[in-house]
Amino acid sequence: MILSDKTLKDMIADGALVLTPIDEKSIQPASIDCRLGNHFLIVESNQMDIITLDSEIKYREITSDSITIPPHTFLLATTQEYLEVPDDLTAFVEGRSSIGRIGLFIQNAGWVDPGFKGRITLELYNAGSLPIKLEAGKRICQLVFCKMDRKAENPYKGKYQGQKVTVGSQVYKDEDRVHVDINAQMHDFLGDTKDMSLS
Repeated sequence: MILSDKTLKDMIADGALVLTPIDEKSIQPASIDCRLGNHFLIVESNQMDIITLDSEIKYREITSDSITIPPHTFLLATTQEYLEVPDDLTAFVEGRSSIGRIGLFIQNAGWVDPGFKGRITLELYNAGSLPIKLEAGKRICQLVFCKMDRKAENPYKGKYQGQKVTVGSQVYKDEDRVHVDINAQMHDFLGDTKDMSLS
């Protein structure tokens, strides 16, 4: 169930949902607009030959009240708003229609887990043929909140918990980098089932 403006206002007022600083004009009928912060990260492509999932990625850090994104360029940004999501809610990060219509893609992994605390890191991509200048404080995206059927048994406690500025990919810290031999698994499966018959 997607939460309405009235429900969002009530939850913020009684502290069940933390989103600060909040401008009441940012609360839309079924979402809350978030504004662009002033902290950005750009991949240092001249210091790396390739990006892999098991090595740290190098970024150049920029703090500025405005930034210009060249055509076909990717960078990371952050929201001004700090968020604390209760254990029975989740949120989607969506680009604003007006921003998308100028060719700026907002986020390609826009999911906020129950229990998350911090500012939202945004993935921005200029898909157009002209540079796009962005200014801190402008509304850049929106959060759509959904009620879960029950509280999460294991709320978010991941590597991005508590982030206050733009945070680059931490995928190299993942603990699930286990090679799976598909051929061996298939052989085991077929070996287990080859004597089965339909009767």
